[in-house]
Amino acid sequence: MSFLSATLSRVKPSPTIAMTAKAAELKAAGRDVIGLSAGEPDFDTPQNIKDAAVAAIAAGKTKYTAPDGIPELKQAACAKMKRDHGLDYTPAQISVGTGGKQTLYNALMATLNPGDEVIIPAPYWVSYPDMVLLAGGTPVVVETTLQNSFKLTAEQLESAITPKTKWFIFNSPSNPTGAGYSRAELKALTDVLMRHPHVWIMSDDMYEHLAYDGFEFCTPAEVEPRLYDRTLTCNGVSKAYAMTGWRIGYAAGSTEIIAAMRKIQSQSTSNPCSISQWAAVEALNGTQAFLAPNNETFKRRRNMVVEMLNAIDGMTCPTPEGAFYVYPSIAGMIGKTTPKGTVIDNDEAFATALLEEADVAVVFGAAFGLSPNFRVSYATSDDALKEACTRIQRFCAALT
Repeated sequence: MSFLSATLSRVKPSPTIAMTAKAAELKAAGRDVIGLSAGEPDFDTPQNIKDAAVAAIAAGKTKYTAPDGIPELKQAACAKMKRDHGLDYTPAQISVGTGGKQTLYNALMATLNPGDEVIIPAPYWVSYPDMVLLAGGTPVVVETTLQNSFKLTAEQLESAITPKTKWFIFNSPSNPTGAGYSRAELKALTDVLMRHPHVWIMSDDMYEHLAYDGFEFCTPAEVEPRLYDRTLTCNGVSKAYAMTGWRIGYAAGSTEIIAAMRKIQSQSTSNPCSISQWAAVEALNGTQAFLAPNNETFKRRRNMVVEMLNAIDGMTCPTPEGAFYVYPSIAGMIGKTTPKGTVIDNDEAFATALLEEADVAVVFGAAFGLSPNFRVSYATSDDALKEACTRIQRFCAALT
């Protein structure tokens, strides 16, 4: 009998982290690897946020805090939800965790029982299904299509709901596709959910500020206020504020679920880093002026990557509404062979060969639940992106 928990056998390590680690290993060995696998902005954390952290250290704010966040950060989250979405929350309805991932995990651990189902549109962020499995639930994956811009339809959602459904996980703009749901598209989904009062909505809004070409972000409880009581709106400061390493996420929901999440966190990590919390207060309350120029940079990079990848025979790369990812299809390359003899029989083989033969690290589509595709993160420099896309072009042109 294995010493390890049987639950562990139900999950797998994060493929995005694994690919990033493999790329770093090759780079350390002297290879000129360009990494497009990590979902991390290359911008530095804004100076006002760093200054707030330094000030917190100088003021001795280095002690334990309440398990799920300082009052000032909870109040900042409440103000943000009101300011951006017209939604009213009290601090008792806010949970602050060590990154957005912990708030999602806490909520699933606090609510799922064996047999409970969680609807997850694919492609999905790699951690959603595994967190559901760790919490004892059953992921119900619903595949979207390239033709529908990787967006779930109302009909698909309706068909996936059963009496066992407890959660619907919604992510817009999406990791890995960058697809953003319009208000009308989201309203069609919330109309379905209104007909099924036993289903709760977990809305992952982490990329809300990363939107382009006039796309207007909206969140489920904002589109359908009658879903307020059974919506957990999750967010954080990692992406838009370039604070990935600070590890602060937060969630807004009913006092009942927030209290349950607090109980989980009090017996696991306890409070998030106190200094990071004070930095996040400044992120939410301080100037947002850097968001627009950062978005212009991301948009320029997106356009370049989409254009260069669409120039490749056998590859189709839609233009996403937000985030900093593209999710091209390689359907036209399946079955081809690389100059070194690797057969591209699936997207994992493509990504592996691309790294080993062209020194470009991407993440294969099967990791996100939908193939044959791969994810590119364009949250890196223009020069690195141009060189990486040139290498991808050469690699694909050499396939026979």
